[in-house]
Amino acid sequence: MKLTAATVERVQPSDKRQEIPDSLCTGLYLTVQPSGKKGWQVRYRHGGVHRRMTLGAYPVLSLAEARARARGALASATEGRDPAEEVRAAKAPKAEDHRDKIKTLIGQYDKRHLKGLKSGHVMRRELDRFVVAEWGDRDIQSITKRDVLDLLDGIADSGRVVTANRVRAYLSKFLNWAVERDILPMSPATGVKPAAKEVSRDRVLTDDEIRWFWKACDAEGYAWGPLGKLLLLTGQRLNEAAQITEGELRGDLWHLSADRTKNGRAHDVPLSEAVRGVLDAVERIEGRPGFIFTTTGKTPVSGFFKARAHLAEAMERIAEQERGEAVEIPRWTFHDLRRTAATGMARLGIPVRVTEAVLNHVSGTGGGIVGVYQRHDYADEKRNALEAWSRFVIGLTEGAADNVVRIGEAR
Repeated sequence: MKLTAATVERVQPSDKRQEIPDSLCTGLYLTVQPSGKKGWQVRYRHGGVHRRMTLGAYPVLSLAEARARARGALASATEGRDPAEEVRAAKAPKAEDHRDKIKTLIGQYDKRHLKGLKSGHVMRRELDRFVVAEWGDRDIQSITKRDVLDLLDGIADSGRVVTANRVRAYLSKFLNWAVERDILPMSPATGVKPAAKEVSRDRVLTDDEIRWFWKACDAEGYAWGPLGKLLLLTGQRLNEAAQITEGELRGDLWHLSADRTKNGRAHDVPLSEAVRGVLDAVERIEGRPGFIFTTTGKTPVSGFFKARAHLAEAMERIAEQERGEAVEIPRWTFHDLRRTAATGMARLGIPVRVTEAVLNHVSGTGGGIVGVYQRHDYADEKRNALEAWSRFVIGLTEGAADNVVRIGEAR
């Protein structure tokens, strides 16, 4: 049948579906349903197989328009393409654009900026821990100043004021980087002040608290129990201790290369008999990095905030059992263990310069001209100091600390 606009209009339905070919456009068919609905269909070959594709309904799609679409589909098939598949692909939901997602951009920020910074891994860890965890799937353009304030307030309200201030600094640098890259017109952190003024901490665990802490570490077990003991007995920084590897242990010495320390100075920590006992008791989880404190074998332990809370709760339970009444222990942090070790060594009569050498800390007595020209590494003094401090701690846990001889008195 030669189809015209008039004949298409006049075709009547029957009790069966009709397919009427168009003599002027080979492959084009008018379909007429028993219900009276009319539409257009084109037939073609693709990959040696006969295929058909619906073009549209009549009269929404006129005869002329149907012929134009049919010729376009047939031309695509002649070129080896499948027009029906192309139409389906065009109608399919577009893959979500992740380019401006917070998690994507922080990954790029890490690759292009943080990797070159000594503290870059710390910044990336905190950005992942707080920013990506909260906003990871959001577009950066959707972040407002109110969002920034809510994020920082939430961290501060949980008792982590210092952490909130650190996250503010890291987040501001990331957002400024996004402005420099023309991703944002302006940083939403502009004008956001620190969550609160930081107060210099002087928290030192008492002898009772040291004993309760030690017992809490025993109760907690791996990995935070032995890590907590390592921190208390050596006075080293949390991240440096948490990332200790088997390769850094050299007999009774723990060697930290310059890229592993906060101040960029290589550091040797003599391992007391007590510390060696703690490390020897840790069941190793195999992994290429050789981390001693790990649950995966690939990355060191994390989740310091929750770990501290667990140990603090265990300390209060142990104290209550010991005294027969509730004991309120003032809040402490893992960094306070470092201060406790330094203070404890001072109690034992250990010179400040030796304590600073133990802590790999550069300040008054080790700075300036002394720091440049004094190359004595205090290896023997450090070993004696850490042995004395370990004996003192073990004495406390066993009720025999009064028997520890002060180094100053032993000379």
